[in-house]
Amino acid sequence: MKIAVVHSFYTSATPSGENALVRDQVRALGAAGHEVELFAAHTDELARDPLYPLRAAARVASGLGHNPLARLRSYAPDVVHVHNLFPNFGRSWVRNWGGPLVATLHNYRPLCAAATLYRAGAVCTRCPDGEPWAALRYGCYRDSRAATLPLAWAGRHGHARDPLLARADRLVVNSRLSEQTYLRAGVPAERLVLVPNFVDAPQSGEPQGDDTGRWLVAARLTAEKGVLELLRQWPAHEPLDVVGDGELLADCRAAAPASVRFVGHLDRTELCRRMPSYRGLVFPSRWYEVQPCVHVEALAAGLPVLAFEGSSVAEAVREHGTGLVTRWDKALAPVLAEAATRFPSLRAHCRQVYADHFTERAWITRVAEAYQAARVANGRITAPA
Repeated sequence: MKIAVVHSFYTSATPSGENALVRDQVRALGAAGHEVELFAAHTDELARDPLYPLRAAARVASGLGHNPLARLRSYAPDVVHVHNLFPNFGRSWVRNWGGPLVATLHNYRPLCAAATLYRAGAVCTRCPDGEPWAALRYGCYRDSRAATLPLAWAGRHGHARDPLLARADRLVVNSRLSEQTYLRAGVPAERLVLVPNFVDAPQSGEPQGDDTGRWLVAARLTAEKGVLELLRQWPAHEPLDVVGDGELLADCRAAAPASVRFVGHLDRTELCRRMPSYRGLVFPSRWYEVQPCVHVEALAAGLPVLAFEGSSVAEAVREHGTGLVTRWDKALAPVLAEAATRFPSLRAHCRQVYADHFTERAWITRVAEAYQAARVANGRITAPA
């Protein structure tokens, strides 16, 4: 199959898992025998223009501007797969693309200016619930009304008028919770397809390293990740390593008991190498998430997960039986004691769940099915009898 992948790369100043996922998926499609070309726009390059902020704001507000239509028509793909258009591609061009179109919904940007459905310490769905100017009132994007204005203007008619949501023949979601969220927003179920992202992690027998009895948190130290709230109630007798950095580092250090060790940032390879030596991954995120890579990396390492209610990871832990789910209003010490008893027997199961659902091979199979469904819906091929 001939595939065109369209992606606006976020700035390298802010590490983006989405950028890495797109590169990995382009490579995987090529390795599977597809002809694939990446049509990219790079913030790092475009931002050298001193007028870039104004141009980007105008592009976001109007939906007009840079588009890949001419290059796509020249390439003539069997399917176009859009990952991200914000903020470097316009959106209106998708209406003029007549061929099969698939879009991955890596976040909640079509429903929320901040893309997270999170505000003031809690999940917020005011905009998709019918208050499209709520984002501007609260300055949801970068805590700035000025920065939020282009997004609020673009979404003033509601998410049903979003060009990409309206045009795509298939919309890929990466988790059950993301699927449910877009369904509640009114996206037709027949256009949504669940394709979890893969993580390229080795599966070579038993994981290396022994359970040292320490717990692991690996996350940006920002409000929506919930690490600060976790540390405020972390039992003083339980050893915990915090991997990550961010604006709340000083607050996290002040809240943490002496049993907590701050490791700082680790690259993905080193984090995955260390994972098997932990008792379990603690996932305290306070927003919905979509499908965080660290969860899949933990499963690949045979590391069970303790997740807090409300995130996509909590839903996945329940669905696959790969750990425990708790609530913020529940005492943490007895939950950790239960997890310490149950988690050793779950390690092999976690690795099997990874092998069944989150490998490159599983992703290729599912995304190819999404491409075929898009081609059928678009009328380019006939559905098999």
